[in-house]
Amino acid sequence: MDSDINVRYSDKELAGFKVLIQEKIKQAQHDLELIQSAYMNDHNNGTDDTSPTFKAFDEGSETMSKESNSALAIRQEKFIRDLKNALIRIENKTYGVCRVTGKLINPKRLELVPHATLSIEAKNMQQ
Repeated sequence: MDSDINVRYSDKELAGFKVLIQEKIKQAQHDLELIQSAYMNDHNNGTDDTSPTFKAFDEGSETMSKESNSALAIRQEKFIRDLKNALIRIENKTYGVCRVTGKLINPKRLELVPHATLSIEAKNMQQ
């Protein structure tokens, strides 16, 4: 009997996770493009020179909007990077193995958080 069966997911299971992650990356990149285009539109909304009366009201919300868009973009870029790292772990056949306990991460958790590197058990130990 193969002893590493319990230590990693099968190639077939890994292939399934790979498809899931590739879909998530595609969606995340699309979302990032939307965030970035919204950020670009903030710079060029066309009302700056036509309605100086409302400019004072808008500046606060415009700054907030730019900051939140920037924060969203940074978070989205990190998410994409984490997903791409998960693809590397799939290639290395280490995907889905908790980096603390060495046990398999529950497949339901991986479906919800495909870039997870910690099992719920290990996550609870951190708190």
